[in-house]
Amino acid sequence: MSTIINVPTRNTDSKLSSIKGAHVALRVPDFEASKRWYTEKLDFRVVHEWPFGDLQLAYLAPANDDNFWIELLAGANPAPQQKFTDLNESLHPEGYHHFCLNVDSVDETLAELTSRGVTIVGEPFNLPAIGKRLAFFSDLDGNLIELAETL
Repeated sequence: MSTIINVPTRNTDSKLSSIKGAHVALRVPDFEASKRWYTEKLDFRVVHEWPFGDLQLAYLAPANDDNFWIELLAGANPAPQQKFTDLNESLHPEGYHHFCLNVDSVDETLAELTSRGVTIVGEPFNLPAIGKRLAFFSDLDGNLIELAETL
């Protein structure tokens, strides 16, 4: 069963029409470990690195996508966050929850991530209301990442 989401027509007359998504920033405790995790486990590419005061930053992009980046932000002793291994428990706190990556096959991607030692958070499931098959995993710092496949 395929569900079509009808996206409203773009509002090119808006005075804010130049706004477009660019990246998601992740506050990480260990810059080198996080950079290594994303490049080795997810095959992300390091686009750019730079210091800012006592902080270290980097943009990383997926292996085959130049339009979505994550920004790693490290240094200055960040406060630890709760790490989740259960998707239902992760839905309780307010605020940021996850970012999503589109894939051709959730199951094939999960198999590859599992072979690379990535922590899978729950079983994949279909969500007919949006026409997607979804799964979640976490990075080494407990940040949740969603995989989405169009059904």
